[in-house]
This record gives sequence, C-alpha cells and structure tokens, in this order.
Amino acid sequence: MAEAVASSSAEAEQELDFDDFYAANFRPVAVQLYAYFGDMGDAHDVTQEAFTRAWQRWSTVRGYGNPVAWVRTVAWRLAISRWRRVKTAMRHLASQREEHEPAVDGLRVDLVRALRTLPDNQRKAVVQHYLGGMSVAEIAGDSGVAEGTVKSWLSRARTALAQELTEREGVADA
Repeated sequence: MAEAVASSSAEAEQELDFDDFYAANFRPVAVQLYAYFGDMGDAHDVTQEAFTRAWQRWSTVRGYGNPVAWVRTVAWRLAISRWRRVKTAMRHLASQREEHEPAVDGLRVDLVRALRTLPDNQRKAVVQHYLGGMSVAEIAGDSGVAEGTVKSWLSRARTALAQELTEREGVADA
C-alpha cells in the first residue's frame, strides 16, 4: 500500500513538474513557430504535438540539461515536415492541368437526345466513327461484323438523326 501511495505521489509530482514546464515554455516555442508558419493555428498545433511527445517521454526528457531545447527541436522538425508536405501538395496541385468541360448548349443536348433514340449498334457506330475517329474497318473489327454492316448502321443512323433533329428543330421553332 505504501508503494502505491509513493508511486502515486511521484506521478503527481512529475505531472506538476510537467505542467510548470509547459506553462513556462509553450508560448515562446509557439511564437517562434508562428514566425515560421505565419499561421497561429499551425504554430499551436505543432507546438502542442511537440509537448505531447515530451509528456510521453517526460521521465527521460526532464533529466536533460535543457528540456525545452528538446521540445523546440521536435517542434521544428514537425514544422519542417509539415511544410514539406504542404509544399509537395502545392507542387502536385500546380502540376494538375485544369480541364474545362465545354459549355452545354441546346444543340448538344438535342444531339444526345437524338442519339438515345438509335439502336445500340447504330449509336455505338456513330460515336466511334464521328466522335472517336475510328475507321469503318476498325469498328467492324471491334464489333465482329462485316464493313458493309457498319456502313449500313452509319447510313441508317444518319438518316434517323437527321429526321429526329429536324423534328426537334420544328418543335423548337413552334
């Protein structure tokens, strides 16, 4: 029982010792990191992490000649690591190419609707040929049909699309 009380007392003393250390040194370390980051939130986060690591090793760190130097070193290493991660992320973002979708206009919407009215094989042939730039031979090879069949699909699709788009245009004009 006496050992438990002595152990509890030693832990309480160690905790008070750390509390005093923290109170005396948090602000000076945070101010240095604020000057580095230019952001008080980041400075406090890194400083807090450094003190958390000191607390985890307090029985060892408190025996150092200058425990605050240890905390400051840890804080600076954390700050540099964070800065490198942010720098890498910014470099990655800068290398990303911005891609813009073309504006959706009425003609495009009408074309998509008209394509939906076609049978699957005709729609696929139109898309591959006119939008994908594939030749009739390539489409035939991919589809496993004769070139004449692909030509037939394209012809029928053009006729159906012309009719569908003309009807839509007539509806839009009315």
